This record gives sequence, C-alpha cells and structure tokens, in this order.
Amino acid sequence: MTKREFIRITTYAAVFGLVGGMTFEGVNHIYNETVVQEEQEKEEDSAPKATVLSTTGTNTDSSSGVSEIAENVLSSIVAIDVITSERTNDMFGRTHEQESQGSGSGIIVGQDANNLYIATNNHVVENAKTVSVKFNDESVASATVKGTDSASDLAVVSVTTDDLEKESLARLKVATIGDSDKVKVGNQAIAIGNALGYGTSVTVGYISAKDREVAAEDVTMKLIQTDAAINPGNSGGALVDSSGAVIGINSAKYADEQVEGMGFAIPISTAVPIINDIIQSEVVSEEEQGYLGIRGNDVDSEYSEYYNVPLGFYVGEVSENSPAEEAGMLTGDIIVKFDGRDITSSEGLYEKLKTKKAGEKVEIVVERSNNGEYKEKTLTVTLGNKPQENE
Repeated sequence: MTKREFIRITTYAAVFGLVGGMTFEGVNHIYNETVVQEEQEKEEDSAPKATVLSTTGTNTDSSSGVSEIAENVLSSIVAIDVITSERTNDMFGRTHEQESQGSGSGIIVGQDANNLYIATNNHVVENAKTVSVKFNDESVASATVKGTDSASDLAVVSVTTDDLEKESLARLKVATIGDSDKVKVGNQAIAIGNALGYGTSVTVGYISAKDREVAAEDVTMKLIQTDAAINPGNSGGALVDSSGAVIGINSAKYADEQVEGMGFAIPISTAVPIINDIIQSEVVSEEEQGYLGIRGNDVDSEYSEYYNVPLGFYVGEVSENSPAEEAGMLTGDIIVKFDGRDITSSEGLYEKLKTKKAGEKVEIVVERSNNGEYKEKTLTVTLGNKPQENE
C-alpha cells in the first residue's frame, strides 16, 4: 500500500513513536482509580460506580430536527484547552523548552460519585502539562489525564465533581452512546465540537463511507467518513446520528489538505472497549510497575513497507534473565499485541506496560521471522520487579 501524506491540522500532532533504545521499566504518571461495569453486569456491592459506557443502538428513523438534537447533545460536549511543553535542540546541541497552547473537544462518557470521565483524542492531550475543561454552561474546571491509547488515538480525562458547582453538575449529562456498526452510508451525521477553539459549534452532513482505511503517521485506522465539516478543535468531539446518539469520535488529525468534504471519526463501537479499559485501569505506582526487560525500536509504516515486515515494536535486545527472556522472547521479534491491544509503537507498548504490576501475567503476541516469513507467536509473560539502579 502506498503511503499517502496526511497532515496534522490541529495544534498538536499525534506522535506515534518514541526514540528507540528505551527500556520499558516503569512509568512516571499515576492515574486516578475507578471501577466501571457494563450495563449487563449486576452491582456487586453498594459502592458508587461510574456510569456505564455501552452502546444503546442507533435510531436512524428519528425525525428530530438538528437544532433539537444539538440542544440535547450539547450538555454532553466539552471544550478542552491544554498547555504543552515541547523540547527542541538547536544546532549547538542546547536543549530548549517551549510552551504552547492548544484546544480540542471531549464527550462526557461516564460519572461516578467523585469524577466525570471525558473521552477525547490522544493527540489533543498528548504531552499536556495542564488540561482544563469548559462545559456548555461556560463553567471551567481543571482536568487530569486518566489514560491514553496512542494506537487508537483515544484518551480519557477526568474532572473531580467537587470542583463543579451543584447547578453546573446538574446541567451536565452523560452522552448517549450509539452503535456505529449499525450505521449506514447515507445516514445523517452531525458533528459537534470546539471548532478552531472558538467554542462549541454544529455542522451537518451524511455518512459518506464506513470502514475507510486512513493512514496518519505510523498508524492505519478504519474510520467513519462524513461530509460534515470536522475542523481543527473538533478533535475529540462527537459525531452523532439523527437520534443524538454518539456514533463516532471526531478526529481532525485525519485530513488531507488537497480535498474538501472528507471528515473522519473513530467508530464508537471500536472506541468503547478501549475507553472502558482506560477508565477501569487502576493506579499503579512507579515502584509497583511491571518490568519486561527489552530494548528496541519502532517499526514505522515506511520501514514496514520498504522491508516488508510487520508494524510494531522491534525487539533489538532481550535482557538476560528478564521476564521477556524467560517467556521465550527473542531478539528480532516484533511485538504487535500486548494484553489484547494492538501495538504500533514504543509509546503504545509503554502505555500498556505502565498499567501492569510486577507479578501480573500478560499475553504478548509477536511476529517472528522464519526464513524471511513472519508468523505470529503468543507468549505469556510474568512481569518482574523493576531492577534497582545499583544492581
């Protein structure tokens, strides 16, 4: 497949690879703990639970007008503003740190007694030093990045309910989640988000295509295509159907400067299990984090195409007596899945590893070359304790 050049038109481009040669030994970020259950599951105890994020189906026969739909949905949509820090090196090797601002959108997808959970794009909050959320009633609150999944360009930020006035909290609502698998080409589509950072706006169009393979950076995703305008700042906002149910998460990152009338959204049925995994992830302190014991580099799309090897994380070195070695991982393996999630970069592998404790067992799928032909092999790895620096 020829790699098409797609550009990043929001303030923050998604970065899907980290510098090779890093060791996956731990993390520096700690996220808030919560428990989320599916609607079909019964409550196991009386402790507060987050509002369920699950599909409710898609009503394609609704006759509601766009203004009515927008009015019902706007209380579930937020504007997200971030301050990020970027490090650059000049020609003399000196490192400079520069702050910049950006904006995006988000969808309220869950709530428990302590937090609101807001889904957005990973590239909206990536490398963010601070995150603030502006709700439809103009109230503003600080937010924390709960977790990210760079491979799917998804993230969840949380807002503490104590930071919101009771009146504001009462006006907010968790979005109705539709079923993107049931969407048909030609169905009406309404995009709602913080376009260009000016504030929440609404654009209208139709579903142009489903399962459209779109490449950006080193990832190819199957997305919903729509002619509803999705502009910078719309990223992370909602694509809703004619009943007001969310069928996609808009992503302005997937855009081509040569064309018009082609917007893309991550199908909500694809996003739901990933978002739930992020919300459910428990706090793992740096001392408790699991250790794998490998070094390597990303296999990006250009390298993959040129050398005809799988996308993923290339294992350049397996540490002696490490959990990876004990599980049978070999130098030259390409990690493509970790604990059931696709791995397309070192960043993605790092994100998954930092949510696991030492002693946990995880399944890692690798592509292993056999006389030039790659075949999948599943390894069960018991993660170890992070080695001490003086060891």
